[in-house]
Amino acid sequence: MTRAELLADDPLWLILLKAVVILLIGPIMTVFLIVWERKAIGRMQNRPGPNRVGPNGYFQSVADAIKLPFKEQVIPDTADRKVYFLAPVISAVPALIGLSPIPFGPEVTIFGERTLLQLVELPVSVLVVLATSAIGVYGIVLAGWSSGSPYPLLGGLRSAAQVISYEIAMGLSILGVVLYAQSLSTGEIVAAQQSGWYFYLLLPSFVIFLISMVGETNRAPFDLPEAESELVGGFHTEYSSMKFAMFFLAEYVNMVIVSAFATTLFLGGWMAPWPLSTIGDGVLNTGFWPLLWFFGKVFLLLFGFIWLRGTLPRFRYDQFMKLGWKVLVPVGLLWFMAIAAIRAIRNDAEITTGQILITGGIVLVLLVLLTLLLPDKEVRDTEAVPVVGSGYPLPPLDLKVPETTPRRKALKARARAAARQQPAAVGSGRDSGSDSGEDTDG
Repeated sequence: MTRAELLADDPLWLILLKAVVILLIGPIMTVFLIVWERKAIGRMQNRPGPNRVGPNGYFQSVADAIKLPFKEQVIPDTADRKVYFLAPVISAVPALIGLSPIPFGPEVTIFGERTLLQLVELPVSVLVVLATSAIGVYGIVLAGWSSGSPYPLLGGLRSAAQVISYEIAMGLSILGVVLYAQSLSTGEIVAAQQSGWYFYLLLPSFVIFLISMVGETNRAPFDLPEAESELVGGFHTEYSSMKFAMFFLAEYVNMVIVSAFATTLFLGGWMAPWPLSTIGDGVLNTGFWPLLWFFGKVFLLLFGFIWLRGTLPRFRYDQFMKLGWKVLVPVGLLWFMAIAAIRAIRNDAEITTGQILITGGIVLVLLVLLTLLLPDKEVRDTEAVPVVGSGYPLPPLDLKVPETTPRRKALKARARAAARQQPAAVGSGRDSGSDSGEDTDG
């Protein structure tokens, strides 16, 4: 039986059980990630993280989850109420179902029923995951527009430009995986990596995907739709209580989705790493062991999110768009063309992957050496200030110090005007005094 046929044979109670587990993974991981992120960044920055609520502060997220629903809901008078209420739902609900096509493990037996550790298997599972992760951005755009406030609107517009830029780069990185695996099914992509994980076979695609998934989830250093130092709070400035919590939940669940997606596409999915996969003829790739390897890889990628947040400052918006359009998209296009050419050569001529990698490495080394041998073009700045060996700029040799400055000219002109007015005032005072005296004498 194929994977799709095996999943189609699941009884209703097993389908419901899987659906409940899939829906709970996101919120449970969010509760854990919030505490983990605060503690990890606190350790990186040599300061304490949460340490008051519960043992060592581990119940801080639970306290936040209990507190937020009881907060007062403040709705702006200028808000479009229908869209204002709908935006958090659009962000959170697709994120909760984004893990449904992800394969968490191989064939197992649950209460006597043969099944897969996966909810659904579709021929286009990759597109389903992309769609669920991208729909949440529309909630951000609608939240910024419906708030009726300028700063959330700017955050929503930034998010629209961001998703267009980085969805293209992410799609180009996934095309290489699809060409190698010859399938859009997540289960078949994992199975195709038994001979080698794609993170080193398709290293440029992996790097582009990692950068794109950080931009896709609005995480630092790409958190331009929020940008607390620029836009108060970004698209969710006017949200409070449970609606703000839904945006918070959507952000962390999307982090889990893209990490699980990257694990599936590039890190062998649920398969054990190389030294462990050879133990006992692959016994660690059977049963429920693969859940350990899968979530271990996911947590490794999630730690990368936390590390970036505690290390890098936020990009300027022009730097952010330049990275997307001038670096990631062109490199993704060139790499996709190279993969297509390699696949065509392999299909026509019997050439192994090792031979292609060796040839590509030699060509790359030759290009690097060629760039090193080329002389650098000197660009002379005619208006540059001469610099001595110490590195401090010197004034030009024909420097002429002005005799006066515009401010001094203005002060002198004001003083002359005051001097001209003072004699006139004195003369008018004398005339008035003589006139009054004559009147008195009369």
